[in-house]
Order: sequence, then structure tokens, then C-alpha cells
Amino acid sequence: MRFTRRHPLLVAVTLCALAVLAARPTEGDGVPGHDPVSGVGAEVARLYEEAAAATERYEAGRREAEEQRARAQRLEERLDRERRDLAGLHEDLGRIASSQYRDGGGLPLTAHLLLADDPEQMMRGQRVVRQAEASLDKAIGLSERAEARLARDEAKAAAAWKRLEKRNTELAVLRRDIEAKLEAARWKLQGQADASVAAGACRGAVRLGQPRTRFTTRWVAPVETYELSASYGRGGARWANRHTGQDFAVPIGTPVRAVGAGTVVKVSCGGAFGIEVVLRHVDGYYTQYAHLAAVAVDQGERVTPGQWIGQSGTSGNSTGPHLHFEVRVTPEMGSAVDPVPWLARRGVPL
Repeated sequence: MRFTRRHPLLVAVTLCALAVLAARPTEGDGVPGHDPVSGVGAEVARLYEEAAAATERYEAGRREAEEQRARAQRLEERLDRERRDLAGLHEDLGRIASSQYRDGGGLPLTAHLLLADDPEQMMRGQRVVRQAEASLDKAIGLSERAEARLARDEAKAAAAWKRLEKRNTELAVLRRDIEAKLEAARWKLQGQADASVAAGACRGAVRLGQPRTRFTTRWVAPVETYELSASYGRGGARWANRHTGQDFAVPIGTPVRAVGAGTVVKVSCGGAFGIEVVLRHVDGYYTQYAHLAAVAVDQGERVTPGQWIGQSGTSGNSTGPHLHFEVRVTPEMGSAVDPVPWLARRGVPL
């Protein structure tokens, strides 16, 4: 079974954040002794670091488009009412005109007096005719004003739909551009990771700008947005015995977080796990983060809950981009425990 967790700050990363990436130059991490080639890792990391602000701008645009749609729909509803009212006015005009025609409307008053058998009755009829003419004039005025209002509102509705269509087109173009640039940046980062694994030597830590969020809990999930894939204990041809961790399906370059406070006891860039980091936590357990595209910490460094310690990838014995996460009782293979209940006991359900 597949499970999904989404965080509102990163849902739209692939739609927005590369606007930031495209505007930032590629550069080294600025730490003495570290390889400047790892600048692409820092560049991808900046994309995620600034994703929240970019996503907020995107969401504001999306909300504006939805408001435009709502306004256009309200205008359409008002136009329907005005069209019905105008049709009713036209019917009233027809009835008044027919009544005047039947009553001799339009003849001079002198002619009415000469033709009438009863002048008083004629005068009463004439008053009715004048009232009918006044009603006709009023109805004509209402009709003319309604037609003018209808024309204005139709123009407003057309303009609103045109703005909405333009906004949707702009968002579609932005999406295609971001997806293409982000995909290229991710695979460039992965190419550097593969070179490190082939050489069996890490390039050094990419000093990622850390997220503004400061966690108040002692434990967090190793990635923020993910789908669970291969689980602990699963069998298959890809593993010698059983799967020893929990896999999180995430794109290349996704920031990987320390699940809790601890110390980096291992940074390795070769073998089946590709690029990996192992932490020792204060309760004596160890966590492993494998198949990375880059590391952001050095051995011996202390980390805090939620701190970015690397970027996900597909290095080593991997069939696709994901994070392999293990919980161990020793720093070495063969001592793994099921990480899902381990995290759940610490208040982190997956």
C-alpha cells in the first residue's frame, strides 16, 4: 500500500521555485577545502530553501485567478437576470402598444371630441391613453437603460474571462519552464553524485542554507513531502535477504533531514548504498540516509532535529530516485529495526 504525506509549503515546488533557481548563479559553497563543483547541489538546495516564498507567490496568483473566475461567473449570472428582465420589458412594450392601437392612441384630441358620443367618457378615455403613453415612455426608458447595462456587463464579463484565460496560459508556460529546468538541474546533481561513487570518495559537504522552520518537536520525518515505497522486511531480487529500511520516493535534490538530534558518525560515497550518512542519536540508536545525491554535513558534526544533512538521489544500488532510511542499534549493517513503528513511538507517523 502506498501512503502520501503533503506539506502545503512544498506542494507547488515543481511549479514555482525554479523561477528562483533560474535567477541565481551557480557558485561554490564557499567553505575552505570543499569542491566548488558541488555548487550545483547548493543551487538545487536554494531552490528548496526559497520554495516557500515562491510557492506563496504562485498561490497568490492562483487565488487571484480563482477570484477572477468567480467574478466572471457572477457577471454571467447577472447577465442572465438582465436578459430575462429585458425580455419582460419587451413583452410589456408590446402589450402597451397593442392597447394604444386598439384605443385609437395617437389621434388628435379634437378628432376624439368630434367622434365621441359622450365627451366626458371620451375625456376619461383620454386620461387612460395619456397614462398608457406615460407607461410606454417609462417602459421604453427602462428598456434602453437595461440594454445599455447589459452591453456594459457583457463587455465586463468578456474582459474577465479574457484575463482568466491569460492567467491560466501564463501558469501553464511557467509550469513547463520550471519542470524542464528543475529536471536538468537534478540530473546534473546526480551526475556529480555518480562520479563521486565511482571514485569512492566524497566531494565534501555542500553547505546548504537551512530552512527557516525551527522544529519544536524532538523527532521529525526524514523528508517533508514523499510517497512511501519499499518497506522494511520486504523481499525481492534487489536485496540479498530482506529490505532493511523504509524507502521514501522523492525527486533528486530533495532536502533530507536529520530525524532527531545527534552526531554524524559516517559519511560514505561508495558501495551499494551510494552516498550515505549515518547519525548516532542521544538515545543510542543510529539512523542511516542512503542513495543520496549530495551530503551537507561532515563526520563528527552535531545536528539538530529537521536539519538538512543532504539531498536525495539515486546513487549506488538504486533503481530510481528515493531516500533509503534505516534505524539501527549499531552503526553497521545487520542491526536494523523497522523504522516505521520506531518513528511512530516518537510521535512521527508516516
